[in-house]
Amino acid sequence: MTGAPESPATPTVGDLMSPPALQIGDDVTVDTALDILQSSGADHLLVHDEDGRCTGLLTRLHLAPFQVRSWYTERTPVRDVPLDRAPFATADMHAAAAAAAMRSRELDMWPVVDHDGHTVGLLTLPDGLRRVRVHGHGTDRPATA
Repeated sequence: MTGAPESPATPTVGDLMSPPALQIGDDVTVDTALDILQSSGADHLLVHDEDGRCTGLLTRLHLAPFQVRSWYTERTPVRDVPLDRAPFATADMHAAAAAAAMRSRELDMWPVVDHDGHTVGLLTLPDGLRRVRVHGHGTDRPATA
């Protein structure tokens, strides 16, 4: 039987995601989050609510304004820190669609959640997907939002 060769399956977020990284509850204080980042050497923490559903991704950049610790950082929960929140990627989402969404939201990393909102992974935008083809010019350039 001859036929057209099968085209490779379209990659999904599930094919590209990494396991979930460090996670903290949204009731953890900013001071504690800073300590966790510093002691772990990580650049980010996944944040979840009391039901275990992902509420966002907290990075060192989000915590930069709190580097000078005070009574405020001792009492401020990370839920009060402005950070990137939903919508998040799902494992069955097409990788190209996820990359486009990440570029438009200027994200380097995006939490991946199941259909109940629990974190199942983390998608990091590969260098190859950060660049787009500029039609008519024959060159690549970094994507802009």
